Amino acid sequence: MNIYDLTIHELKDKIAAGEMTPAEIKKAFADRINDVEDRVKSYITVTDELAENGLADYENKKDGLLAGIPIAVKDNMSTDGIKTSCASKMLKNYKPPYDATAVKKLNEAGAVIMGKTNMDEFAMGSSTENSAFFNTHNPWNLDRAPGGSSGGSAAAVAAGECAAALGSDTGGSIRQPASYCGVVGLKPTYGMVSRYGLVAFASSLDQIGPITKDVEDSAILMNVIAGHDPKDSTSIEGKKEDYTEYLKEDVSGMKIGIPEEYFNLDFDKDVKESVLSAVEKLKEAGAEVETVHMTDASYALAAYYVIAPAEASSNLARYDGVRYGLRSEHAADISEMFTNTRHEGFGDEVKRRIMIGTYALSSGYYDAYYLKAQKVRTLIKDDFDRIFNDFDLIITPTAPTTAIELGSNSDPLEMYYTDIFTVPINIAGVPAMSVPCGFDSKEMPIGLQLIGPHFGEGKIIQAAYTLEKLLDISNKRAEL
Repeated sequence: MNIYDLTIHELKDKIAAGEMTPAEIKKAFADRINDVEDRVKSYITVTDELAENGLADYENKKDGLLAGIPIAVKDNMSTDGIKTSCASKMLKNYKPPYDATAVKKLNEAGAVIMGKTNMDEFAMGSSTENSAFFNTHNPWNLDRAPGGSSGGSAAAVAAGECAAALGSDTGGSIRQPASYCGVVGLKPTYGMVSRYGLVAFASSLDQIGPITKDVEDSAILMNVIAGHDPKDSTSIEGKKEDYTEYLKEDVSGMKIGIPEEYFNLDFDKDVKESVLSAVEKLKEAGAEVETVHMTDASYALAAYYVIAPAEASSNLARYDGVRYGLRSEHAADISEMFTNTRHEGFGDEVKRRIMIGTYALSSGYYDAYYLKAQKVRTLIKDDFDRIFNDFDLIITPTAPTTAIELGSNSDPLEMYYTDIFTVPINIAGVPAMSVPCGFDSKEMPIGLQLIGPHFGEGKIIQAAYTLEKLLDISNKRAEL
């Protein structure tokens, strides 16, 4: 196996045994980027200098959990002095004066940051086709999308352009691309990972999380990035866990719910069969599996596409050409400058969501749309709480299909439907992980979604680790 195919824990073992040096590892991943990046297009910015600085500081951080490990970061997380564009013309030359807390923790753990990855503009999209700069390609089939909005991070991990990456998840933007690219993606409980320095899309839904090659790496990265941050008012105070303690092959007595309403939806036959086959494996290993009843996922999707655009409308109001970012040069007065800056700086999907959100928040429509969506949100959260009183986990598919073809989905409403299984999790604020569970008839990866109660990351990791061992497909890599 090539160096760039190895996981974080395998690379750490090689370094500890003296079989590889961090310099050799960094070179292998840099060479891999040079070899495949022109086809995959995972990165907006390759940070050679930052990677070299991380390598030079190895001796001072050699005890760190990520010492000498090449990591990528989604381009909506602030990196001191390094372009953070959110894949938007609005911020194409913006260089933050500080690091996001999650990035700071990577640096403190000794990570070698290889670059900033492509994404849907301001994290609005499900295919990374909404990037203002270029499309990212799925390493399993370059004609297909990597998912979104963290498509660049998922593709970089799947292509061996980094050992792992950070993504952000507002309605499935870690888990859906992880499913499309055959890697592991975890959305933690809301507030478990600091959002300080994450460029806001929908503040009550956004969450940073890891995208990795296997479940053990996800636990390692969670140990690095999770924890209270006084700079984030939504950050949760509590005891810090060691998530690697949950890496056990044991689901005996674990109660797993299968939501009938989700599996009755019209979605890809190969996806359904693969997920249900994986559930049977867990059942054979000792898990107790029962059908449960939940609020129809379509209600969560409808509520999400009111709440998220409303929050985006507010958050993106700051991009007006005055403070930072793009300023239009084609304006006769300040009012025209505001209008032209936003017209030139934002792409179609961002404009669409700002318009929807502004409408939902406007006088006369607030009660009919935004307030009603928030009431539905409470019902959905209560629904999850009710089920988790009796069950440890819930299993659904991650996405209704495998990776779609680039350019095939021009209807925004059809694209929104790809989030049908992931959006309810963000609405409720609970954690969920996408783990590979098989392949379709065209050899494209399929993801299974494990959903846990608030602060239930440990249970998710334990069940996912067990499933990974039962299926024995985590070492299968995309061939480029």
